[in-house]
Amino acid sequence: MRIVAFIAIWALSLITAAKAEPIALQKGVGVHGWLNWSPVEPDRSYKWPPYRTEKQWLGAGRPLSDWPDGEVFASIRSMGFDFVRLTVDPGPLLASDGARRQQALDILASAVAHVTSNGLKVVFNLHSVEQVPAYGLRMFSGSADSEDVARYRAMVTAVAAMLIGVGTDKVAFEPYNEPTHYPCDASGSNDWQRIMSDTVRDIRVVSRDLTIVATGGCGGSVAGLVNLKPDFDDPNLYYSFHMYEPHSFTHQRPDGTTTTFASGLPWPADSGTPEIVIETLGAQMEAAGLSQVERMMNTVSARERIAQYFAENWGPSQLEAVFQQAADWAKANNIASKRLFMGEFGVILMSADGRMGAFDADRLRYLTAVRQLAERYGMPWSIWEFTNPDGMTVIQPTGPALPDRDLLKALGLMP
Repeated sequence: MRIVAFIAIWALSLITAAKAEPIALQKGVGVHGWLNWSPVEPDRSYKWPPYRTEKQWLGAGRPLSDWPDGEVFASIRSMGFDFVRLTVDPGPLLASDGARRQQALDILASAVAHVTSNGLKVVFNLHSVEQVPAYGLRMFSGSADSEDVARYRAMVTAVAAMLIGVGTDKVAFEPYNEPTHYPCDASGSNDWQRIMSDTVRDIRVVSRDLTIVATGGCGGSVAGLVNLKPDFDDPNLYYSFHMYEPHSFTHQRPDGTTTTFASGLPWPADSGTPEIVIETLGAQMEAAGLSQVERMMNTVSARERIAQYFAENWGPSQLEAVFQQAADWAKANNIASKRLFMGEFGVILMSADGRMGAFDADRLRYLTAVRQLAERYGMPWSIWEFTNPDGMTVIQPTGPALPDRDLLKALGLMP
């Protein structure tokens, strides 16, 4: 009888393993301002209890009266998104233990449950920031054997246990964001491979059912993904990459020194010329009241960047090559492309004064192309982000807090 029972259990485990797969994700949006940048005291210690309330988040960049009545996450669901990528500052968790850490975990569990109660799934992303440097990216930017990495991994297992309580059918766990190890350009080591592998194994000790989102090094780029060896793979994993290529187009902004205006590169590159971009920059600088000397210095500084962008001639074929690189890596490792996750993509919209960003038509063409490529390969995606004042936002940056309808169209969420 014991043998029969063992065989039955073994067979059931095989069936369960065969059916295992990540939670279904399709179209998501990043929510970054709520639980990131947890408020700090003047001495740079975290205010306690940590994290902002929902009202503090929504009122941080605009009057609360700008927001329409109703539940914000229900509104996100009504736009057509099926999940949010919820970014969370791990600092308060790393700076606490015992009852204080449990208090922070309880706050986070309540927040995740609040989101899921509105019909959305959650990709819970530990998203290190630098306001308290001791708990920023440097914690896991060095040796895989460091004490800091060990502390971070121990914190990750506590978060995994918390998320299980919310429901493994509703939540995926992404324990790192844009790691700064750079083995892709041979300037780094094998440490990121070890850190990611060990972290996945740590979480699997806590739960076989929790969906994990793994990432490569090199800032979480496709180059980092394809450098990753998925020797820790199981059917309940996604593999993340962020799509900001070419960065010269998606992140057009001043460098704060001689370049005070950096905007207007077209998408695709062959839809414009360097001369048109320089002429437009000149007109914007003049309208802003820059002196002739300032305009000349800015133009000289910007000219090389503009020339390089047009020389690279970015367009649809280069975008497709990036996605194909990710798909080829997945195929070579027997991973379905639907388990690749485009966790961030976006373009800075041109500011009102023309100092930074892309013209709206160029931004929308780029976002449409990237979104369509992800969907062609069956990859879920998450746009960056729901609301912010810095030009990458689903909600209009000023005035009534209403969605950018043209952006939703580019995302395939409106006809």
